[in-house]
Amino acid sequence: MSKYKTLFSPIILGQTQFRNRIFAAPIGQEYYPSSNLHPGDDFIAFYERKAQGGAATVCIGSAMADNSRGAVGPTIRLDDPTNFAPHFRLTQCITRHGAVADIELQHCGANAYHSKLVLGNEIYGAFATTNGLGMHIPEMPEEVILDTIEKFGDAAQTAKHCGYGLVTVHAGHGWLFNQFLGPQNNRKDRWGGNMENRARIVIEIAKNIKKKCGQGFPICIRISGSEIFEGGYDIDYGVEIAKQLDGHYDLINVSVGAHEEPTVFTNTHPSMFLEDGVNVKYAAEVKRVVKYSKIAAVGALAEPDLMEEIIASGQADVVMLCRQLMADPDTPFKAQTGREKEIRKCIRCFECFSGHFTKQSSYCAINPEIGFEREVKYADPIVRNRKKILVVGGGVAGMQAALTSASRGHEVILCEKTGNLGGALRCELKVPFKQNLQKYLDQQAEAVKSSNIELHLNTEVTPDLAQSIKPDVIIAALGARPLIPNIPGLDSKKVLSAEYAYLHAEETGDKVIVLGGGLSGIELAIYLSGLGKKVGIMEMANSLNYSGNVIHSMAINNEIKRLGIEIILSTKAAAINAEGVVGEFVGDSFSPAPVCDTIAKGMLVSVISEAKLETNAEIGSRRLYEADTVIYALGQIPRREETNSLRNYAPLFFAIGDCVEPKNIYAANSTAFTVARDIGRY
Repeated sequence: MSKYKTLFSPIILGQTQFRNRIFAAPIGQEYYPSSNLHPGDDFIAFYERKAQGGAATVCIGSAMADNSRGAVGPTIRLDDPTNFAPHFRLTQCITRHGAVADIELQHCGANAYHSKLVLGNEIYGAFATTNGLGMHIPEMPEEVILDTIEKFGDAAQTAKHCGYGLVTVHAGHGWLFNQFLGPQNNRKDRWGGNMENRARIVIEIAKNIKKKCGQGFPICIRISGSEIFEGGYDIDYGVEIAKQLDGHYDLINVSVGAHEEPTVFTNTHPSMFLEDGVNVKYAAEVKRVVKYSKIAAVGALAEPDLMEEIIASGQADVVMLCRQLMADPDTPFKAQTGREKEIRKCIRCFECFSGHFTKQSSYCAINPEIGFEREVKYADPIVRNRKKILVVGGGVAGMQAALTSASRGHEVILCEKTGNLGGALRCELKVPFKQNLQKYLDQQAEAVKSSNIELHLNTEVTPDLAQSIKPDVIIAALGARPLIPNIPGLDSKKVLSAEYAYLHAEETGDKVIVLGGGLSGIELAIYLSGLGKKVGIMEMANSLNYSGNVIHSMAINNEIKRLGIEIILSTKAAAINAEGVVGEFVGDSFSPAPVCDTIAKGMLVSVISEAKLETNAEIGSRRLYEADTVIYALGQIPRREETNSLRNYAPLFFAIGDCVEPKNIYAANSTAFTVARDIGRY
């Protein structure tokens, strides 16, 4: 068990669980291979290295939501539909190590020099002002404010589409939203003059992001708790800003200073002349008054003892590391495994930051790997330390993690609580069109059994069992459980779960209603219809959810038409009775937001997957859908409680697969393979 128990406890933001409290702070890079500003291999390798070292998140800094009006210099963009492939590769290289990919959305406002001088566009401040280059900048008109709000929502939606699991809105350091939030914003309209009006734009952005990405999608905002320069606002004012933001953002990152103010630049990015954790006190003041949002502290943090104290004492919920994760990207894993004395501490010499400005590249004085991450990445990974690894769960992720670990020479124990390997997908054993999937699961299971992996079936791993095994590493792959809806009549004998219906299709009646239009429910409907049942799918959204697989959606649509499956959209199950399901028309209340122009222009779409319901039904109107059997297939809930109960029974702990977030086979295998390959470097 790590002595830094609080630091390595998970935290939930929105509906996402993060593996520990060490977040990689936003940092921009200049590793662009061409003028289109797409992330290249060197760029990606820089960020992937942080994920490999154990940080809970890795944040790509300074991304543009509105490049035409917001860029201080050439930087990565989220308003460019040609950038999906490199962004997706970037996020996958982060998430496959178990970290969450984060991206910072920035708008430099009056200081958007690149947009003005290079692109030749008009730029605006929150109010009329003179910027750092002496240019007079006009006040941003309301129509541009409203357009900016939409562009930030679109950028977040694009980020989510590309695999980012968190977005950070930069509202500190003197950039546009800091300009709106500051006391100098005395606009005469609804966007300034008092604290409520000054905060309006960032609150509207939060609402727009949640609308387009879903209420459970986590968002962070970075603020300056105090500007700390003469004439700037103090922490008391910063606390008032945080009060306005409380509950609108899942995480508030409390920094200090202003980027274009040279007297405090090296307070924002603490120099060697300042004490460790110099800016934590500002986060602590904010933490003291907020009620709903979590708080992150940042600045000169390198010592695990100090980070543990910050979290354990309630000064902050998260610590953010920037330069320290360049000095030693393995800081989290070294601290977690009792090797804190081996952590290279950042000496705050600014070799990295200075190189960013003078060479458009960042290097580290004490870590020669930085700047050459790609060379090291493709070197043959050697297992320096053979480990005893306990893999909990024999589904897709668990089997792959066990096989990869064993192939690397580790001692592996795999425990599965049922009598078979393969996990939840084994419920589809009888489905004709899933036989290739079953053959794959059989092949993986046979590979486990024929290897030197110590396999224990019918074995549930309890904390006591984990403790008795004394593993060096636990990889938890416990999967997810079905979401059980709260619908009157659900306790009827005619109601079945999707998993049970797959296994016992013969028990379903002639008329079946499947609740839930995701892939599990759709494919179950196709299976039952192929057995001669009359099947309908009831979905609350205005379209079926194909999980982004537009090609599979075409095949599904053909089957739906061939089999005559009834599709009931924009309808929720209000009650289940002896005759069937009472459906209530809900319109677009539960439908996803339309994709923004950037996504629409950047991806191939199918007329089938994009089809929406058109009906004249009245909101709230009800009708009966006859059914002998009702099946719920409304998604999965990660087994977080069971997973977290094992967290403290090995020096290193990884959660992978659906127990983190229910996704797909690719996501499970990718993370399992990569996490297992990372083990043994220390």
